[in-house]
Amino acid sequence: MKKILIKNGTLIDGSREKRYDADLLIEGDKIVKIGEINEEADRVIDATGKIVAPGFIDTHSHSDLKVLVEPFIEPKLRQGITTEVLGQDGISMAPLPKEYVSSWRKNLAGLDGDSDELSWDWENTDNYLNLIAKTGTGPNQLYLVPHGNIRMEAMGLEARPATKEELAKMRDITRREMEAGAAGLSTGLIYIPCAYSLTEELIEICKVAAEFDRPLVIHQRSEADTMIESMEEVITIAKESGVKIHFSHFKICGKNNWHLIKDIIALLDRCKAEGIEISYDQYPYVAGSTMLGVIIPPWAHAGGTDKLVERLGNPADRERMKHDIINGIPGWDNFIDFAGFEGIYVTSVKTKANEDCIGKNLLEIAELRGKDKFDAVFDLLREEENAVGMYDYYGKDEHVVTFMTREESNICTDGLLAGKPHPRVYGSFPRVIGKFVREMKAMPLEEAIYKMTHKPAKTFKIDNRGLLKEGYFADVVIFDENTTIDKGTFIDPIQDPEGISHVIVNGEVLIDNYEKREILAGKVIRITK
Repeated sequence: MKKILIKNGTLIDGSREKRYDADLLIEGDKIVKIGEINEEADRVIDATGKIVAPGFIDTHSHSDLKVLVEPFIEPKLRQGITTEVLGQDGISMAPLPKEYVSSWRKNLAGLDGDSDELSWDWENTDNYLNLIAKTGTGPNQLYLVPHGNIRMEAMGLEARPATKEELAKMRDITRREMEAGAAGLSTGLIYIPCAYSLTEELIEICKVAAEFDRPLVIHQRSEADTMIESMEEVITIAKESGVKIHFSHFKICGKNNWHLIKDIIALLDRCKAEGIEISYDQYPYVAGSTMLGVIIPPWAHAGGTDKLVERLGNPADRERMKHDIINGIPGWDNFIDFAGFEGIYVTSVKTKANEDCIGKNLLEIAELRGKDKFDAVFDLLREEENAVGMYDYYGKDEHVVTFMTREESNICTDGLLAGKPHPRVYGSFPRVIGKFVREMKAMPLEEAIYKMTHKPAKTFKIDNRGLLKEGYFADVVIFDENTTIDKGTFIDPIQDPEGISHVIVNGEVLIDNYEKREILAGKVIRITK
């Protein structure tokens, strides 16, 4: 088997322990020796003056479709990511009954994109993961079974609570997908059809996840005005089902809600005291990114994207949407309220006719079109059939640090890969190293690496990864701690980071002294224990 020897590096092994100088020998896809090594090897990498660390694990990724059409996933590898967790926010690629393919593609497009190159005939998680394995992937891939897909298979896209019979069917589907190796269950309670579910529905399907000792990964109902109530709902789900909780992209949105941080911290402390297992991931930016359709009230999405497009063309429905956005709906996160038209920017569209909107905020788009601001955004969503990406501003760096330095946190990207994306697609992990560790001194580098590697591996039960350890898979990143930094901005986000010279996945060097080698060395990781 091929041997790679990394010489003269400083190892930060992911365990939180202090760094140390050592060589590292890779044979095949495993780390076989760490220490002073004087063996012959097929390749020697001189890591003098650099940090050698485990490959980073992105616990909130949206490469679900991209991995099937452009499987190398270069933006993730460039920032040191060797493993991704797909299936986020309760809406993804599988399960996907054939009768819902057309409508679901439109619903999914704003998050994960769309492609006519795919057959869209995989139907379930097992077949989807087999397809990734057959196509190949740059980073390793795990998959969460999405609540919205489960709900769709059990009861379609109707805006109503599930019946007892439908709940039983959801439990059966969840069990089937867990047996196929899903790493957990995800939901996104601002997304359709997850938003239509009652707490009891989530408790019932989470009981199945708890049987398999796999987490609920949740974009909760509110990250703004009603976040405390939202967190209380999640805690209830945990208590009633026994499931472990992993909050997605944890934050509080909107200046008017920053005073809630102390109450959020108190809730997290209460969970710890009561033995409720809580973790969360976080991207290191003060702006978020999702599909623009979330600014539309949930009732308007009932029945799927085709019905939404129909309502966007109905004057009475548009007036009702406008009223609800201006006045709010109890329990609904109103993005216009906390970010404003001026704080929401379009990142991607489907048609060439609206490409001039990319990079502009909603007020600028209204001026460009010579329309009222509500009409401009409603028309854009209608013309693009809801396939519009966006980012929005919500917080401050000090809030990022407050949550990042807690025990529950790990790092993620949550990056949407289409169009002119949020800069986190290219920069989350190097930004933590450069801005939050080196410049702001928010935590030691050893702690940051732990949050990028061993912490997420433990959370998602990823065996033999997340540490530099003999016998573990050879997922390794080599970087210069003095220069590593993200380069992308919201104006010009598509920029590779600095300082990450080598990225190794399963013993194959995919980023080699900053040059890419398009080898699909990643593996599909199914959780079976």
